[in-house]
Amino acid sequence: MLSRLSTATATATALRRGIATSAQNNAKVAVLGASGGIGQPLSLLLKNSPLVSKLSLYDIAHTPGVAADLSHIETRASVKGFMGPEQLPECLKGCDVVVIPAGVPRKPGMTRDDLFNTNASIVASLTSACAKHCPEAMICIISNPVNSTIPIASEVFKKHGVYNPNKIFGVTTLDIVRANTFVAELKGLDPARVTVPVIGGHAGKTIIPLISQCTPKVEFPQDQLEKLTARIQEAGTEVVQAKAGAGSATLSMAYAGARFVFSLLDAMSGKQGVVECAFVRSDVTEVPYFSTPLQLGKKGMEKNLGLGKLSPFEEKMVAAAMSELKASIKKGEEFAKNFK
Repeated sequence: MLSRLSTATATATALRRGIATSAQNNAKVAVLGASGGIGQPLSLLLKNSPLVSKLSLYDIAHTPGVAADLSHIETRASVKGFMGPEQLPECLKGCDVVVIPAGVPRKPGMTRDDLFNTNASIVASLTSACAKHCPEAMICIISNPVNSTIPIASEVFKKHGVYNPNKIFGVTTLDIVRANTFVAELKGLDPARVTVPVIGGHAGKTIIPLISQCTPKVEFPQDQLEKLTARIQEAGTEVVQAKAGAGSATLSMAYAGARFVFSLLDAMSGKQGVVECAFVRSDVTEVPYFSTPLQLGKKGMEKNLGLGKLSPFEEKMVAAAMSELKASIKKGEEFAKNFK
């Protein structure tokens, strides 16, 4: 019996250490859309982190059950569930970070842009509540289409007079996670030791993996490079098709979302040299929003690290992404301007 208990304790300790950094923090984090396919595993990962002291879960249904379930886990974060718009203000009060995976997922044959009509309203409503009840919080948006939902969030915060471009992030981390994994598979490397910056946006050809800037340095023949790039760009569709109508990437997205939040919390607590890619307000290219590596700090984005040196192949991809990015950004901005 004692050996079983000691094994269980060791396993739990390893899990806690493996999921986040060892530093402790007193951050209050809210997950909006916590009952959904991404929201539940994301909330589980956040509950396991010593960086989180309060976890505030919101959705339009089932949140009390999700919160009760998570509250039994032997980690320090206290968990509260909130359900329905009337409880949203209390959920957001005092939040340091708000993560928004709310919305509908893709089904086979759908593009991320097909989600616009439903998810645009959801993101506008939720970010409006954030602007009113936690205007200083970091806002991390997972809801697709990210290329449009970040401009929506920005315009909503502007309307409320509390806009800070350094605190609104489109979470594109899953593109980096996929690029790291696929490169590692092809080269026989440990994916945890591979870092591929991915710039641009978060849909199709706007996803631009910078294989030339990979650490450690890797090289591929041009035909293999093109296939690898296409797989990274269409990896979400790969999951949508494999799930055959049962949803889109949820578990890997939850992992990627948690990774971004942990990096942000680390930076907010004073850790130096924290870098993540995210889709943000930017003057790096001709479009007003663009994903690049960002140095994170106590107040959000501390420095935009820009594009770095691109290969000719990558330069062509950046040029090819511009028209789609412009259209998606404009669509989001116009929606927000007309949103009541």
